[in-house]
Amino acid sequence: MARRFDHLADVEALVAVVDHGSLTAAAVALSTTPSVISRAVARLETRLGNQLLRRTTRRTSLTEAGRLYVEQARAAFHLIDDAERAVQGEAGTLNGQVRISVPTTYGHYRLPWLLRDFVQRHPQVRLEVNIANRNVDLVAEGYDLAIRLGALPDSGLVGRTLEDATLSVVASPDYLAAHGTPHTLDDLATHVCLPFVLPSSGRVAPWLFRVDGGDVDWVPCSRLEVSDDVLGVVSLAQAGVGICQTYDFIIDACTRRGAELARVLPELSGRTRPFSLIYAPHRRLSAASRALIDALVSATTTRT
Repeated sequence: MARRFDHLADVEALVAVVDHGSLTAAAVALSTTPSVISRAVARLETRLGNQLLRRTTRRTSLTEAGRLYVEQARAAFHLIDDAERAVQGEAGTLNGQVRISVPTTYGHYRLPWLLRDFVQRHPQVRLEVNIANRNVDLVAEGYDLAIRLGALPDSGLVGRTLEDATLSVVASPDYLAAHGTPHTLDDLATHVCLPFVLPSSGRVAPWLFRVDGGDVDWVPCSRLEVSDDVLGVVSLAQAGVGICQTYDFIIDACTRRGAELARVLPELSGRTRPFSLIYAPHRRLSAASRALIDALVSATTTRT
């Protein structure tokens, strides 16, 4: 009996060209040469009797037939991937791979401690942790899980709340000695505040306060703004440049030491922002992914 799918390596080569943008980049990703990738695509085109790629000296693009084929091929590869995930862990020892994306704040200051016990308990599980200041597309980019800040949009994703992270306003002792300590919300207008520009909207993120039992969103205005990496405002505050608002889990150690950062306007604190763990509901989660979800939710519940 002839093998029906002995051309799957050629299909993988085509998808790699589309994903990485060129024959050369696909060859690097698959640890081969551009000529091997080119021959694989040519064999596939001969098999299907259709041109799939338009090749010029400057760029490579899909034909309409190629677009339809790659779309279906990706779906097929996802099904194979899901089938493998479904049986991972059945032999008793938890194994397999989990890809998770997290923002820099959580990736540097929260996740390491949450993962420590999981890594020790499940040495056969391979974790790929992407720490970045962007919201990945879980399905298109092949992530199993992601941790995101803020209220979840109505995107069809499943969300599990990890924690409501409390916020504080902080400045360095050197800055406060030079510029004085603000005692009211109005006082902040006379200080160097360090706003963060949200990458999703291009707008300055408001600072969240609780004043006389009510919630107040205050938008800082400054000649200095930070974008892309929100941890930049903390670094600037530590250097004595100005005042910032950030999460307690980032600055707790600094404020305890006292030499790097001090809390400002503590009587106006109490507001929080949520962090959630999300995943696509239509993808069958592997045993390793389910175990990691349970571990992260349990760890944050215990800590808070």
